[in-house]
Amino acid sequence: MTVPVLGLQLMMLKDRINEQGMYEVLRQVRDLDIDAVEVSQVEMTDELIDDLVRGKADLGVETAAMSASIAPGGNGFALETEFDRAVDACRRTGARFLRIGMMPFSAMVSKDACEAWAAEVEPYAARLAEQGVTLCYHNHHVDLIQFDGERIFDIVRRVAPSLLFEVDLHWVQRGGMAPLDMLEAYTGACKLIHVKDFRIAPLDADVFARFDAGDMDRAEFYGHFLSLAQFAEVGQGNMNWPDLLPAAEKAGAEYFLIEQDDTYGRDPLDAIRDSREYLRSIGY
Repeated sequence: MTVPVLGLQLMMLKDRINEQGMYEVLRQVRDLDIDAVEVSQVEMTDELIDDLVRGKADLGVETAAMSASIAPGGNGFALETEFDRAVDACRRTGARFLRIGMMPFSAMVSKDACEAWAAEVEPYAARLAEQGVTLCYHNHHVDLIQFDGERIFDIVRRVAPSLLFEVDLHWVQRGGMAPLDMLEAYTGACKLIHVKDFRIAPLDADVFARFDAGDMDRAEFYGHFLSLAQFAEVGQGNMNWPDLLPAAEKAGAEYFLIEQDDTYGRDPLDAIRDSREYLRSIGY
């Protein structure tokens, strides 16, 4: 069993990439003792791809994965129009994975819509596999929706067997499935893992005081109450990483990628550093 490589989802540093360039950001990532990156939410220019190649040669930072969509206008390479360019970028950077960050909202509304989307993706996943590139699908909580007792996860696996998974363990937890159960159920399909914690923020005392004084109605207060779930630095939430990471490794993970969708005003580099230090403390 191959030990997964520890990396970072560069969505967290997209503003820095746009301001400072990819190569400088890769240097900062290397300084954090992180070995790989996943590229998302930045324009895939030739210059940026060149910087990824230089980053591997000069700094030893791997490109774990890059982003893709089917139609133009999405995140990363549009496979309808940039299939050959995406494959070439993978060959140049050494990336073995492309990843779709989310299915269209329109595909989430019914079983038929989800099946139609998965059927559209499957030929691209199969063609990429022929070129040595694995296409993965990144989940959110909606992927635990059940249509006729079949989860979106299951529909995607049934209709698009060439499409594997990038498992975001935070979103699995938020979707109401125990992440350990998910990893066991989909063993073999779980190639990329987003390592992101889940915490519940304290109830705002000022919000409660307004409600208690009658200055806020129950519906508005309950809206605040339901929004206490937060993304967290790894080790600063409620998820059981000492059990989860070995289970993800057993499920076939090749990369563990630190990610935090919102750092709530913190400098992302500080948040990443905290996540990295925690992972080191448990042996990663």
